[in-house]
Amino acid sequence: MLKKFLMVSILFSMALAKDVNIVFISGGKDTDPFWNVVKNGFQDAGKELNIKTDYRNSPTGDLTELARLMQSAISKRPDGIVVTIRDRNSLSKEIKRAIDLKIPVINVNSGQEYTKELGILMFIGMNEYRAGLLAGQKAKEERGDSIKSFVCANHDITNFLQEQRCQGFADGLGIKNDMVDVGQDPTEIQKRIEPFLTKVDAVLTTGPQSTEPVINLFKNKKLNNKPYFVAFDLSKETVNAIKNDMIAFTIDQQPYLQGYLPVIFLNKYVRYGMLPSQDEILTGPAFITKDNVKFVEEYAGKYR
Repeated sequence: MLKKFLMVSILFSMALAKDVNIVFISGGKDTDPFWNVVKNGFQDAGKELNIKTDYRNSPTGDLTELARLMQSAISKRPDGIVVTIRDRNSLSKEIKRAIDLKIPVINVNSGQEYTKELGILMFIGMNEYRAGLLAGQKAKEERGDSIKSFVCANHDITNFLQEQRCQGFADGLGIKNDMVDVGQDPTEIQKRIEPFLTKVDAVLTTGPQSTEPVINLFKNKKLNNKPYFVAFDLSKETVNAIKNDMIAFTIDQQPYLQGYLPVIFLNKYVRYGMLPSQDEILTGPAFITKDNVKFVEEYAGKYR
């Protein structure tokens, strides 16, 4: 009995002493403030647990570069990998290779539908279509049938999740999805959306990169009836626009948790083989409105 107890104690001590190294291969671009919050969560979790975390991304979101980053990470055999699957074809081979090498993988933010198929431990994030659908339904509840048309400003056309947001919103309203590829240049975004402001009843922006130029457009454009404005994700500019009645609400997915939670789970999994029984942890959607924005504005850009 004593021998068994000593063996368990030794194994437990070894688990505690193990240096854990977790790498994040992120699809976030340097110009997108959303990913700074994800990165904050990832790094904060590492500091709290006193383990090594390494956040890597392609500054421009280049899919080929993401695959190379994944290959490089695997070659160093980390204890765990966090990944965002913006495109299945570009990363599936490397993800399977990591899993074959017994490196546990968690995907966050995107790629929910590939979790089981690729043998990934779990998904942490938001169902984008459902978020758009619920947002469309909320807009319809608030405006009735007055929204008969809308434009969706998609700033990241290579990311299929953006399209899911637009389509969900359209289906929630029961109207046609009019999605526009606005690019990432603020001036170009304004130029492409401005013609719609006198033609549509609502505007949906798919993230801060498209939201903030449209906010400025709304400020500078004199219109008798400005379209109903809904956004995705949070930034300080979005918060101010909600407080000033320019944006009706934004859809929040708690990006901090998308960086923080995978570190917590991978650390416990590597040390003790512990993992939640569910293979999906949903961090959103939640709606930030004028009624509750005061509770989150202090943390916008850092924790929210």
